[in-house]
Amino acid sequence: MTGCENLLILKSAGSAETREMGRCLGEIVPGGTVITLDGELGVGKTVFAQGVGLGLGVREPVTSPSFVLMNVYEGRLVFYHFDFYRLDEEDELACLGLEEYFYGEGVVLVEWAGKFARALPPARLEITIARNGEGGEETRLLYVSLKGDVDRALLKEWSRQCCF
Repeated sequence: MTGCENLLILKSAGSAETREMGRCLGEIVPGGTVITLDGELGVGKTVFAQGVGLGLGVREPVTSPSFVLMNVYEGRLVFYHFDFYRLDEEDELACLGLEEYFYGEGVVLVEWAGKFARALPPARLEITIARNGEGGEETRLLYVSLKGDVDRALLKEWSRQCCF
């Protein structure tokens, strides 16, 4: 793990660790936070989202919303899980009413967020998951950065909890 004030790089040895990193974040993330996830197909975005759901106390299985665009889960905070993968045009986002979610009291997680970065709020926690050439096929690097007015204490606390 490496880090500075606005950037954190976490190394995951596999799906279980990626899920655990998400769980650690879900336990401490405050309401009103937007988390964006990017990375190639199959790198663990949904696995990370499942961990966030666990940390938020969601009791039902967190599944990929690829075909429905959004799933809503109840936990200590409402968890809105979006997936932009199947969308082709930014105009398609209009029917989702994103403003209501992005600026609400719940936690929003958007997979494939980079497809429509202009539609995202300026304050967000951006995470890019990439395959790591070292340590086997399952090893991943999570590049985490703060955008806009996100409390830096969140990144500091999460990095403290995620020391594997």
